[in-house]
Amino acid sequence: MSKPKVFEKPIGVKDYLPGAVAKLRHIERDVLTCMQSWGYEQIITPTMEYYDTVGVASSTSDQKLFKLLNNRGTTLVLRSDMTAPIARVVSSLLKQADFPQRLSYHSNVFRAIEEEAGREAEFFQTGVELVGDSSAEADAEVVALAIASLKAAGVERFKIAIGHVGFLNGLMEESLPGRKDAQEQLKGCLLGRDFVGYREQLRKLALEETVQQELEGVLRLRGGQEICEQALQLNVDEHARASISHLCEIWDVLKAYGVCEHVLIDLTMIGDFSYYTGMTFEGYAADLGFPVVSGGRYDNLLAQFGRPAPATGFALKTTRILELLGDNAENEIDRTLVVYNSDGRGEALVKAQELRAEGVNVVTERLNEASSVLDQARSLNQSSFTYKGVAYTALLSYDGNGIKGGSAT
Repeated sequence: MSKPKVFEKPIGVKDYLPGAVAKLRHIERDVLTCMQSWGYEQIITPTMEYYDTVGVASSTSDQKLFKLLNNRGTTLVLRSDMTAPIARVVSSLLKQADFPQRLSYHSNVFRAIEEEAGREAEFFQTGVELVGDSSAEADAEVVALAIASLKAAGVERFKIAIGHVGFLNGLMEESLPGRKDAQEQLKGCLLGRDFVGYREQLRKLALEETVQQELEGVLRLRGGQEICEQALQLNVDEHARASISHLCEIWDVLKAYGVCEHVLIDLTMIGDFSYYTGMTFEGYAADLGFPVVSGGRYDNLLAQFGRPAPATGFALKTTRILELLGDNAENEIDRTLVVYNSDGRGEALVKAQELRAEGVNVVTERLNEASSVLDQARSLNQSSFTYKGVAYTALLSYDGNGIKGGSAT
């Protein structure tokens, strides 16, 4: 393999320029503030974890983990999500804290990928974990908070689809008893939202017509609360019926939150079926084909760290939200330009410090004489002007005889 050029970077990672960083921090700040207002406290965990603990417990497949060896030969991983690290902390450093625990985070995570367009190896997530509460109220809370967080991030048009892995597990066990391979193939199609492949797999199984129609009918179970009633009419076991009843309870709580306009029930939703144990959900923005938020219940994870407890949560795909909203934040910043010559340096720099103490963004620059750009900004009485590619909304210039200019307005 040829040596990379000095300006190249690994596939799947990207540089964020000032405008994008400003927008990213704006999203992060507003979303974390929203989460804090719901009682969630922020946590930070290490970028690296042990493979044998957090790496194994993660929902990410082994092939997608970034692994490395430390100087003692121990295998480490770059965190691939935040749920497993938080489960480790809840089971150790927070072991004496009472349940429920409400924790939030904003972090970069890493997943090894194939060289596919649009797939990132490093990206940002902002999310919450609600640990120690198994109720429908807890599941509804994280869905309602996900909706509030999307709004806080600036996403205006979106839909949240919620499902329950217990329903699909129960339905398939009832319809395909003992046929684990067939069940996993069908679930894999649903996980990848490959409905064409799902129908093809059903045909290959050569099932009785009534069974095939029932399994194919799952694809039509998308809508409002009436979907729960339709699902209960199917030939499902008690576990699946209990799962539907749980979804009905969640819907009732979401109705009390007043957010059902953003929610639909989708019983094809399964999430990562090796990880989630109950309700799962994904949120899609109207102008983006990828989910901008996903989450669900994972009641078995904390037991792997020695402290069994139910848990539910979600992660906003912050990087995707940034793509959706654009990175024009740089143009939204109010800046004051302070220019001076050698005689006005002292007065100008003191004034700049005063303005910064008041929260004003100030750039200072020494000039021998005011440039034509600055003179033009004053003479045209503009509300803003651009100097050396940067937008400003105010101008002050000093030559030792006091202020020579004022606001560009």
